[in-house]
Amino acid sequence: MPKVVVVYLSTSGNTKAMADAIVEGVQSRNVEAKAMNFNEARIEELKDADAIAIGSSTFYYKMLPPMEKFIESLEKAKIKAKIGAAFGSYGWSGEAPVMIAEKMRGLGISIIDPVLRVQYQPSEKDLEECKRLGKDIAVKLKPKYVRPGSEPKSKDAGMMKEIKMGEGGH
Repeated sequence: MPKVVVVYLSTSGNTKAMADAIVEGVQSRNVEAKAMNFNEARIEELKDADAIAIGSSTFYYKMLPPMEKFIESLEKAKIKAKIGAAFGSYGWSGEAPVMIAEKMRGLGISIIDPVLRVQYQPSEKDLEECKRLGKDIAVKLKPKYVRPGSEPKSKDAGMMKEIKMGEGGH
């Protein structure tokens, strides 16, 4: 089963709320997901994950320095070839998620665009967008885990008539 890890650094709880909503969206698609503060994140867990979402609030036009160091530790651990997403809250400028996405791309992580930025405290609509991002991550992972021959069969399978050239109304 695919696994998603959502790592965040939240100064006022807004980015954490976003992380929790992303996890909820992933789980709604029957994919394992967990949110954790960057201090709790372990490299082994991130290596085992199929997708990583990273979020930080913006402070003085950039991501918080501890998050920058955290992402550098991912580079040292050679974490790559995963699906990724970047998100974060901000008060004035909102550059952190864009910077996170750029750094993740540099690690070879395939980022889901656009990055998710929310000004101030996330509204209900913003949290729905976070859930949507979580669902998008889960959907991107699913094809990796569908075994040949295990695809769901359509109830109309076998009932379709073959159409030869010239028979259909083009």
